[in-house]
Amino acid sequence: MIGLLRVKDWDWYREYRAVAEPLVAKHGGKYLVKGGSPTRLEGDASVPDAVVMLEFPTREHLNRFYADPDYLPVMRLRQSTVAAELWVVDSVGM
Repeated sequence: MIGLLRVKDWDWYREYRAVAEPLVAKHGGKYLVKGGSPTRLEGDASVPDAVVMLEFPTREHLNRFYADPDYLPVMRLRQSTVAAELWVVDSVGM
């Protein structure tokens, strides 16, 4: 899963992180990228404030994470404070 985040205020992040990170691990996921200040090399799309990339063993693992009832409150917190694009991409030949 790839997330492109446009953040106006980072106050939500500590609460979100405390819940989301253990849930990612619970569902077999791991963070590959969790960072701010991205730099564009090409293209003209707006640059996000932060990028997050998570790896899960399967799409079903990711779906279970995303649908976990414990995730819902912090997902709503994120959605109320952050403009985000979330993408799911299957790995090919790695």
